[in-house]
Amino acid sequence: MKHLLKLRAYLKPYLWQILLNMVILLTITGLALAVPKVIQGVIDDGLKAGASAFLVRSALILLGIGLGTAALNLGQRYLTEWIGAHVGYDLRNAMYDRIQYLPFTYHDHAQTGQLISRCIEDVRAVQNFAGSSIVEMVQLGLLSVGVVAALVAGNPLLAVIALLPLVPMVMMTTDFGGRITRLFYDVDNALGDLSSQLQENVTGVQVVRAFAREPHEIGRFDQINRSYFKARVRVIGEWSKVMPTTNLLITMGTILILLVGGPLVMQGKMTVGELVAFNAYLLMLSGPVQQLAWLVNAIGESEAGAQRVMEILDHEPEIQSPAGAAAFGTLSGRVEFRRVSLRYQDERIAALADIDLAVEPNQLIALIGQTGSGKTSLVNLIPRFYDVTGGALLVDGVDVRQAELVSLRRQIGIVLQSSLLFSDTIRENIRYGRPDATDDEIYAAARAAQAHEFITKFEKGYETLVGERGVTVSGGQRQRIAIARALLMDPRILILDDSTSSVDTQTEKLIQEALDRLMEGRTTFVIAHRLATVRRADLILVMAGGRIVERGKHDELLARGGLYREIHDLQLSQQGQFIEETEVDEELFVREQERDSMKGRRTSDRSLS
Repeated sequence: MKHLLKLRAYLKPYLWQILLNMVILLTITGLALAVPKVIQGVIDDGLKAGASAFLVRSALILLGIGLGTAALNLGQRYLTEWIGAHVGYDLRNAMYDRIQYLPFTYHDHAQTGQLISRCIEDVRAVQNFAGSSIVEMVQLGLLSVGVVAALVAGNPLLAVIALLPLVPMVMMTTDFGGRITRLFYDVDNALGDLSSQLQENVTGVQVVRAFAREPHEIGRFDQINRSYFKARVRVIGEWSKVMPTTNLLITMGTILILLVGGPLVMQGKMTVGELVAFNAYLLMLSGPVQQLAWLVNAIGESEAGAQRVMEILDHEPEIQSPAGAAAFGTLSGRVEFRRVSLRYQDERIAALADIDLAVEPNQLIALIGQTGSGKTSLVNLIPRFYDVTGGALLVDGVDVRQAELVSLRRQIGIVLQSSLLFSDTIRENIRYGRPDATDDEIYAAARAAQAHEFITKFEKGYETLVGERGVTVSGGQRQRIAIARALLMDPRILILDDSTSSVDTQTEKLIQEALDRLMEGRTTFVIAHRLATVRRADLILVMAGGRIVERGKHDELLARGGLYREIHDLQLSQQGQFIEETEVDEELFVREQERDSMKGRRTSDRSLS
């Protein structure tokens, strides 16, 4: 239970409610323990003496105990669920908060479905423990102590004989608890895999349909679902071994009481009422003892859930503001890389190596190179999405590892290669980085990103819901909304990671004209595959294998005849081929039109003749 014990901090805010619940439980237990004594008195003093008044008084006492227990159980059940629900609420918030601050290195390897499963299913298991399971543990403990004390007080020898079968039951249940926790951990992992598969399939439903792979995906899901089923069956198998044995041992205790207690009654060493009360106490204990197996099962599930929850909560973000870090004022936008290298987790080859670069404020820096050359890795270091593994990255002369993160990132506008919109209105998506932005500022940013015109054509305009992941708008529209979102922040440093890759040539031209105006007065990093986008940059960086292999302006790089010249000539030849093929297609189209027209005239002449 080491992981469950770590959750004490989430119970502390509800200490008074927990104490009140314990008092109620103590009262309920005391009332329950009084019932066998009342029944003993009814048999030995009421029935034997024929005292009807005593019987009526005893019946009223039992009625009062029953009503009082019912009322207390109602309050206890409400408090139990209230405490559990609040702990679950706090725990989900704590996990969500931690996930928000976990670094990119964590999310690079984490499965979305596993995170969802931990936040929902595992928290639910812990919530059940914080509510009902703890109460059942305390109730079992109180009742067990009270019953054993009553049995020993009534007849010590008979008590020892009656409790003998419970010893192997406790030992067996303890061993069961150790096994069931490991099995439930496997169940939770299998459920996480199931959630991941479902999430991935729903996200990629268009690809599945496009390639007609529905049967394949159904088979994959069935395989993972079968693994989850088998993990569950293993739990049931262990559980099925315990319950029959528990019932048998409880029955053995009752048999021993009758075999030993019966002769004692016949010998006059024990009254009938005492024997009935003794058996009632044992039966009262049998319920909690039977619950012990259920309780151990629930604790095992909760411990497995707590382990998976604590794996998130105990994970300290590697990237965070150091203690006492000074916040940035308004940045000038100077960025300097000093022999920077970067190696991703579990990667043998460095993504960046020996990057030396000094960028002055308001400069436009363009990065070009093949996929995997390190362009995105380089710009991801500026907002400190990743930490350098060698060298240092400075913004305005301050190492970003020593700076306050929020003040840094609030002055960096980013449009990622795969733009993401949230399930909200277009207005709120643009306003995401600046919640206090006015409508006029939102409209201005949208116009600058060439998005205002198509937004106003929607029936609800800026109140249009874009749907999950922005699926209700086209790729180009989604990209322009993302650009507007970045521009609204009025950042001192602007990062455009191939941000015009999803728009047509005409739209790209319009966006580029707007960006040219908006780049003034800020340092801008542009990643692009089209040379037309980077032609006017103050500095072009050509990257290959995680290194800057060429740097300079457009004309300078062309004159050197290196990799940039190769990329330039290749794009020109592709563009020329495209134009040439387009002209041929147009010529063929014109000829076909003329041929169809001639056929039409000949047919018309025949019909007239």
